Amino acid sequence: MNRKLTIYAAAQQGEQEHHPFDPKDAKLVIAYLIVAFAALLIGGIAGLLQTMVKSGSIKLPYGMGYYELLTAHGVLMAIVFTTFFIIGFIYSGVSHTLGGKLLPSVSRAGWLGFALMTAGTALGVAMVLTGKASVLYTFYAPMKASPYFYIGLALLVVGSWVSGWGLFYQLKFWKKTHTGKISPLFAFMGVITFLMWQIATLGVAAEVLIQLIPWSFGWVETINVMLSRTLFWYFGHPLVYFWLMPAYMCWYVVIPKIIGGKIYSDALARLAFILLLLFSIPVGFHHQLMEPGISPFWKYLQVVLTFMVVVPSLMTAFSLFATFELYGRARGAKGLFGWFKMLPWKDVRFFAPFMGMLIFIPAGAGGLINASNQMNAVVHNTLWVTGHFHLTVATSVALTFFGITYWLIPTVTGRVLTPKMNKLGIVQTILWCVGMFLMSGAMHLVGLFGAPRRTAYTTYESNPDALSWMPYYVFMAVGGTVLFIGVLLMVYNVVALLMAPKGKTAYPIGETMENAEATPAYLERWGVWISLSAILILIAYTIPLMDMMMNPGAGSRGFVTW
Repeated sequence: MNRKLTIYAAAQQGEQEHHPFDPKDAKLVIAYLIVAFAALLIGGIAGLLQTMVKSGSIKLPYGMGYYELLTAHGVLMAIVFTTFFIIGFIYSGVSHTLGGKLLPSVSRAGWLGFALMTAGTALGVAMVLTGKASVLYTFYAPMKASPYFYIGLALLVVGSWVSGWGLFYQLKFWKKTHTGKISPLFAFMGVITFLMWQIATLGVAAEVLIQLIPWSFGWVETINVMLSRTLFWYFGHPLVYFWLMPAYMCWYVVIPKIIGGKIYSDALARLAFILLLLFSIPVGFHHQLMEPGISPFWKYLQVVLTFMVVVPSLMTAFSLFATFELYGRARGAKGLFGWFKMLPWKDVRFFAPFMGMLIFIPAGAGGLINASNQMNAVVHNTLWVTGHFHLTVATSVALTFFGITYWLIPTVTGRVLTPKMNKLGIVQTILWCVGMFLMSGAMHLVGLFGAPRRTAYTTYESNPDALSWMPYYVFMAVGGTVLFIGVLLMVYNVVALLMAPKGKTAYPIGETMENAEATPAYLERWGVWISLSAILILIAYTIPLMDMMMNPGAGSRGFVTW
């Protein structure tokens, strides 16, 4: 280790909780957050217009297409908003817990990743909004977008890799300077999250670079559709856990500190994240249960692995509610649910993430239905799936991210959350829950009646079944309108937080209960867990992928349907 880094490490020892956040690191974090919420705003506008068109309430002006809006909404909300926010959030926590400051090389990696991701986002969104990439969030072949849309996606992914490499290096350096110590829980979770992301995005990177870009440029005439979709869903389902794991980080590590309690078990939290790493990737076939070109055995295997992901989710629920109950009991709560009243319901930093936790219960139940072969046959490609998606990422994840924002921006900028902004945050959370209840509830119900997803307004020539769906579409539009008001209020709150009064806001990292079991060292044996993850992926995917490549079929030329 060179002398400069040794001096740097020595200077960063000690507790950082009450120290000001490093100004250079703050600029990096805020840059990611600004792009994230800009994407939320533009994506929210597209989503509002979508619901209005779907219900027949408005007609789009000439030159603007429904499927452009659908693509922009999905890409901006599900990929851009989430990825930028997650990187900014995890960089902030790693800076705080691993020395109080990012290493110079890590900071450069963060800025380089930001530049690549922003350039990729701008290029991709420009292609969508100019009508050259209306291929939806899943960008399924054989629908063919402009090659520059796919290049934008590639830049976004590569930029996220660079940012992740910076996080890995920060932890590696910390371990060298803290020999024999268990890494801070937040940093461990952040690195696991990005490790999973790096492995999962190999699938979409291969699809984009090897298949979609050459095909969209016309260098090859046809594309192997089954292989393309399989590579997408190798990435597409772990993407859900890339959204959820930072929310879990907040629930496990931050919320106990905010309420004044303790983390129930450091070891249990680490084990849950390791299980998420192992079981969140080799499960993509449960999104392809209706695909005819995949053997039932491999579908069955991946469905079993999908249900294994329930285990760390249940561990998380147990740990969180144990924390809440022990906190309440310590303050004199009586009866079976007396502790429930002790929670700080008027604090938006708790209230928003807690509502996300509660809504994750029906969201998770819906996921079990989607992953079950027989029940999936009922809801596949209906609005039920869209409703489920909006409960998971657009509610559980989004509300948690909003709750994080109310303390993260004041912490890194040296400001405070005022009572007025806290009340506005409570109002925004309630609006979001009401809007999502109306919109997602209508989606779930009309999906059970067979209403398809991914379609613009149509009565199918006044078919009686299609006409019976229209009242639900109106409820979706009403819910979408309430949600858009929530988006506007959230963006206003972000601007207000950036301009809030100066003050000191501590970074809320919880402490583990004194009587908790010690964390075993084997939980940090990275080589073991990465190897196990690779083995599970090879078992689940090697033979099916070989079959798809050796028996590719006729292939398909590209289609532009807009």
